Amino acid sequence: MLSKILSHWFLTGLPLVLISPILGFQLGLETESIIILMMTLLIGTPVLSLIGAVGAGLTLGVRGGGVLLSLLVLPLYIPVLIFGSGAVDAARSGLGVEAHFSLLGAFLVGALLLAPLGAAAALRISLD
Repeated sequence: MLSKILSHWFLTGLPLVLISPILGFQLGLETESIIILMMTLLIGTPVLSLIGAVGAGLTLGVRGGGVLLSLLVLPLYIPVLIFGSGAVDAARSGLGVEAHFSLLGAFLVGALLLAPLGAAAALRISLD
């Protein structure tokens, strides 16, 4: 299960991380802010893929699963997005970004430990 989530991240998250410096320069970010942006995307996008895998497992085989999927995972995505964008905003303001990175790292560790188990359990439930 973790290999499928990792391959999803390689196809969706990694290109976003790699193209973020170009987009940062287009938006007028300083070099330090672009580095922070890349680091937050590097930590945050795997969390989004892991959470999405659990949601996809829960809605597998359900009619209208797309709407249900968005209702299930969107509240779980919001903290990751807030702390990721907060880190870039803090870097632009000259404030410390350590707290944002600590929380994003905690989200990543928690998602790495729990999401594959949750996705596997959701798939088992949907097969019954």
